[in-house]
Amino acid sequence: MDLQVRKDLLPTEEDVRFYRENGYWLGPRILDDEALEALRDRHARVVAGDYATGRPPLSHTPPPGEPLDRIVKIDNAYWADPVVARLSTSPMLGAMAARLTGASGIRLWHDQLLLKPPDTGAQGNVGWHQDYGYWQCAEPADMLTAWVALDDVTLENGCMQVVPGSHKWGLVPEGSFFVQDLESLQAEMERRSGRRFELAQCILPAGAVSFHHCLTIHGSGPNVSGRPRRSIVVHMMPDGTRYRAGTPNDNHSSVRLLSGRDGDPYAGPFFPLIYREGSGETWTCWTAGESVHPAVAAAK
Repeated sequence: MDLQVRKDLLPTEEDVRFYRENGYWLGPRILDDEALEALRDRHARVVAGDYATGRPPLSHTPPPGEPLDRIVKIDNAYWADPVVARLSTSPMLGAMAARLTGASGIRLWHDQLLLKPPDTGAQGNVGWHQDYGYWQCAEPADMLTAWVALDDVTLENGCMQVVPGSHKWGLVPEGSFFVQDLESLQAEMERRSGRRFELAQCILPAGAVSFHHCLTIHGSGPNVSGRPRRSIVVHMMPDGTRYRAGTPNDNHSSVRLLSGRDGDPYAGPFFPLIYREGSGETWTCWTAGESVHPAVAAAK
C-alpha cells in the first residue's frame, strides 16, 4: 500500500478556498482496490479483537465478542495493526492536511476505526458534535480530520453530514457524539448558536477521503441498508499544537500520553510527525532522531 505524496491528489487552490470557507472538503480516491481489500481485512480483524501487533487499541467499544448491533468505535486502532498504522500515519494524508491548513508540518493526534453495522436504526447514529468539544486540551483550534471510506458511503448507509461554515461559529457545547436523538440535539444546538443547520451530505466512493475542521458540526444518521459502513478516521494537528491545561478535556487520553505541562507541544512517540514540507519539491516524514510508537515504526 503506497501512500506517499502524489501531487495530482493534493487539494487545489480552489479546494483550499472551499475548505476554509465551508469547514470541509470532499477529496479524491486515495486507495486502490488492493489497498481497500487489505484494509477491510485488517478492519475486520481489529473489530474481532485480533491485534496483529499484540497490543490492544486504546479503547474498543463495544468490546470484542459482543453483538455488532450498534456503532463500533475503536480509538488508536493503529496501535493494534501495522497496516492500519500505514494509513493513519501516511505522508499522503499529512500533505493534504498541510495544504488545507497552511501548516508546514502535520502530526497524528489519534485515529479511530468505525463500523456502522447494517440495519442498526438509531443505535447507528452519531450525534451532532464538533471534534474540538473533546479536544479543548489542545490549541490552537486548527486541528482537522481525514475520514477514509472503506465502502461506498451514501445517505442510506449513514454517511457523515456536515453543517457548512459552522467552524466559524465558535464552540457549541451542547454537541455530543453519543446522543442518538438527532432532531432534539439539532434543535438545542440551533437555539444555543442562534443559527440554523443547513446540511451537506458527504457521499463518497470506497477509497475516497473527506476532511473537516475540528469546529465543523457533523454527525450521521442510521445505516438502513443491508451492508456495513466501514471507515478509518485520522485526526491530525499542525506541528506545534500545544497542551492547554485546565479545560474540561484534561482527562483526554492524549493528555495522559503526553505527560506534559501547560504549553508543552504535542510531540514524541504517540504524536508522530507524518509530514513536513521541505525545500522545493521535497517532502519528508518521520522526524529525524525522534522515536515513534512501535506500530508506526512497523508501518514504515
